[in-house]
Amino acid sequence: MSHPVSEAETSAQLRQGLYYGLSAYCMWGFFPAYYKLTDSVPADIVVSHRIVWSVLFVGLFLYFRGRWQEVVEAFRQPKVLKGLMTSAAFIGVNWLVFVWAIEQERVLDVSLGYFINPLVSILVGLIVLHERLSRGQKAAVFIAAMAVLVQAVLAGGVPWVSLILAFSFAGYGYVRKVTPVNATPGMLVETLLLFPFAAGFLVLSLGWGADALVLDDLPVLAALVGTGIVTALPLVCFSAAARRLPLFMLGLMQYIAPSMHFLMAVYIWDEPLDPTRLLTFAMIWGALVIFTFDSWNRNRVAS
Repeated sequence: MSHPVSEAETSAQLRQGLYYGLSAYCMWGFFPAYYKLTDSVPADIVVSHRIVWSVLFVGLFLYFRGRWQEVVEAFRQPKVLKGLMTSAAFIGVNWLVFVWAIEQERVLDVSLGYFINPLVSILVGLIVLHERLSRGQKAAVFIAAMAVLVQAVLAGGVPWVSLILAFSFAGYGYVRKVTPVNATPGMLVETLLLFPFAAGFLVLSLGWGADALVLDDLPVLAALVGTGIVTALPLVCFSAAARRLPLFMLGLMQYIAPSMHFLMAVYIWDEPLDPTRLLTFAMIWGALVIFTFDSWNRNRVAS
């Protein structure tokens, strides 16, 4: 017979969840700084290394936690495996564009993409799940669309890097939401599915004469190997936070990473923040204020 959870235990769980959540989003926030360490290596090779080393480190984590059976079960269920194949494609595109953008000194585009992401997720819910939008959500999505249009007209081009990152991650989030598998085992299955392509590409690159293993630069090689760890750690922390925190709190935390990207891009790497781009960000921030207030209000009414 289970005993009722005391207020002290609930408070402790919430506090632990906050620590785990902040750790996860801060680590994701520092990703551009980490991948600056590997910017001498082409993005496709960096992502191939990330996949290969993620298989090793995530696999070891699950093995020593006694959770390997969850991975085996995922491969035995065709519906789950099909979902993870789709999510693997989404995350593969996301990782490639993310690393490429950092190497091209377009971290502001990365930041904008992850600020837009929650609003794109609303669109996914509308189109795929036929969800009804509240007035606040409609306003937020409209302002975000206008921000992209402003960027396209005044800056002379659609912010495609930001849009690819936003839509690929929103698509990934949707597929993972409807696929019945836990976060970390699902991540391992995704990287296992991508592994043959990544390993094959590294072997082909070596055959083409590319320095795919970067053996002549040990610090860069160490950073490439470390991509497996930096992929696994925030995922583990996020999974722990998701079990302890209400979704609304996790939703608020998701702005930490793109805020860190923005600050580092402007104040550390001196990326140009022209008036048009600043206006785009201001419109997106305004949309997010409306979206967040609307979510908080509906969450309060529901409770």
